[in-house]
Amino acid sequence: MNKKIGKLLIGLGAAVAAPLYLLAPGSATRRQRAPFRGVNYAHRGLHSRDRSVPENSLAAFRLAARAGYGIELDVQLSKDGQVVVFHDADLRRVCGVDRRVDELTLSELRELRLCGTEESIPLFSEVLGAIRGAGPLIVELKTGRHNRELCEKTYRLLEDYRGDVCIESFNPFIVAWFRFHAPDLIRGQLAAPYREFRKDKLPVIRAFMLSRTLYNILARPQFIAYQIGPRPLTVRLTELLGAMRFGWTSHEPRNEKGRDGVIFEYYKPKLKFK
Repeated sequence: MNKKIGKLLIGLGAAVAAPLYLLAPGSATRRQRAPFRGVNYAHRGLHSRDRSVPENSLAAFRLAARAGYGIELDVQLSKDGQVVVFHDADLRRVCGVDRRVDELTLSELRELRLCGTEESIPLFSEVLGAIRGAGPLIVELKTGRHNRELCEKTYRLLEDYRGDVCIESFNPFIVAWFRFHAPDLIRGQLAAPYREFRKDKLPVIRAFMLSRTLYNILARPQFIAYQIGPRPLTVRLTELLGAMRFGWTSHEPRNEKGRDGVIFEYYKPKLKFK
């Protein structure tokens, strides 16, 4: 009887431990987390709703840095392998051009204008020079055709940056690259509800796993940046296991409650809330 109970307890323990091991975040010291906790991050810079200050523009980043906010931005590669700051895979919404970013060289991208203003697509190095460590920085790496090259070049640029910076991506394999090649850099897993991934026509299983952060075993992120709204049980378990809780994209200050970091746009919250 005792042996049967022992086997049962071992089985139950394994059943509990397995999902916890799968979902566990990466470890980070309090000192490593401190610069990023309780901070409001200007989404793609401090851009305006009327687009007079475009998203991911040098003007938007300078305004955010001058105000003292944290900053969130997006990086990807041009056709000739330059790290540029731009969100969408294609140029239609922001530049009115029906081409992909990675189909044009840097010089060709420079000819385009953001939202009809005089602002152009900046290099990541130019943005880092404009911010100059004014506040903590979240760098989102976009999924593209040359993910490893993007990781390597982004990290190379960050090595000389004097300021608090962390990275994030929807792609867990990009996050995992930083786990193994830049373990001292705080990393985060971006995620959203299942329906959002299906809008991008991702396969059902992959959309489910991404929405539940079930790739944590690969990336071991130290924070989860989840779309504001209800979070799945698996995400909440990861937070209970120690992952910092970031939310995007906020349009009102009440979203600070229960979170360690908030990515906001179209209003001006306090610089810090913890």
